[in-house]
Amino acid sequence: MTLACIEVSVAIGGKTLLPPASARFLPGRVAAILGPNGAGKSTLLSLLSGQRAPTRGRVLLDERPLSAHGPAALALRRAVMPQESAVAFDFNAGDIVALGRYPHRRTPSADEDAIVAAAMALTDVTALAPRVLNTLSGGEKARVHLARALAQLWSPRPDGAVRWLLLDEPTAALDLAHQHAAMQLLRARAAEGVGVVAVLHDLNLARRYADDVLVLDGAGGMHQGPAAEVLQPALIERVWRMPCQPVTSADGTAQFLFG
Repeated sequence: MTLACIEVSVAIGGKTLLPPASARFLPGRVAAILGPNGAGKSTLLSLLSGQRAPTRGRVLLDERPLSAHGPAALALRRAVMPQESAVAFDFNAGDIVALGRYPHRRTPSADEDAIVAAAMALTDVTALAPRVLNTLSGGEKARVHLARALAQLWSPRPDGAVRWLLLDEPTAALDLAHQHAAMQLLRARAAEGVGVVAVLHDLNLARRYADDVLVLDGAGGMHQGPAAEVLQPALIERVWRMPCQPVTSADGTAQFLFG
């Protein structure tokens, strides 16, 4: 039960947005997609979510083409948190989180309202429930959309199918405490068997919380494997062009110092 892309690439108008790439993601693990600006991270995530079709190659869910699953079935198995999500109407935060339960409308849970409330509590947005989304700060909006994604995949599937959380820069707008809280939530979901794939910019967050990383180097190269093995100073300095020194904090956490 994997989510995979086989030799996928995306080109528009003669411009390559994503060079050929192959990758496989496993349930029960947190995978971080990393790379410099313009390397194709968000493009790859949009292929994995089914929001974009590759120019070439295939995206497979459980060894079947993603397109063969159908939108309704996919909505029950994977939730997407985009980098930006515009809302045209004056929905309040509670309404947005409740939208995560829309795919379940044909077979609703007996405690739909409780699921929405619990998801909002996990991301610390309960007090924001009556606020119009477009009046919130960037970080508050991000936490509301994370709650929506969590609510969408709240319970295990009756058929045992793996659930997938796909997130594009979920921590970018968050303050330090909420960054770590969000990553801890994702790790908790992975511990329940959910597959988590997140585009991240913070290499230290990736090193601390991701099981696996996929680095797009911006020059057509790709490096995938366990975070501790892939995120080495030589690769980091080559891809991001920043001097890098690994250090270990007092609690034993490995991280990098830059500059």
